[in-house]
Amino acid sequence: MIQLLWRGEYLIFVLLILALVLSLTIHELGHAMVAKWFGDDTAQRAGRITLNPIAHIDPIGLLMVIIVGFGFAKPVPTNPANFSSPRADLWVAAAGPAMNLLLAVGCWNLYILAWHAGWTTPPVEIFFTLLAQINLLPQRAARMYRYYNARFGAMVLLALVVGSLLGLPLISWLAQLSRTMLDVITLV
Repeated sequence: MIQLLWRGEYLIFVLLILALVLSLTIHELGHAMVAKWFGDDTAQRAGRITLNPIAHIDPIGLLMVIIVGFGFAKPVPTNPANFSSPRADLWVAAAGPAMNLLLAVGCWNLYILAWHAGWTTPPVEIFFTLLAQINLLPQRAARMYRYYNARFGAMVLLALVVGSLLGLPLISWLAQLSRTMLDVITLV
């Protein structure tokens, strides 16, 4: 992602950072809200039921996004002993990706409506395209991601960092996949 700055694509860089921060914030807010819904107020007491990105963004994770194109947010704290259901942890885990999918579908289709009405500009198009692409992950891929992330997340993250630094086209492959998915979520 830092390559955007080297190529002089400052607007795309800023819009991408904004889209990523919004996406991470919505993702973590989803986890926190569902945990609260199932009786655990740990995230609420930690100030995590908020749209304020400062509560959710991890500085190292954001720096990784800037340098290598992907990173992480602060995990939402939960106490499973407070859950009102034995399956609450599954719902809490699913809430983040579900919020990302809702954000992608909602924002993309609002953009399409605005585009049809002539209410768009190139920066708006770039922002909403990036926002939708960042938040898309097919259901099968999301299940695989949750499974492998739980088992091998740290090792995969390290491999992605090293691969990106070595010049492997991992980010461009993910970007192409997300562009393909835009056709799938266009409802209007």
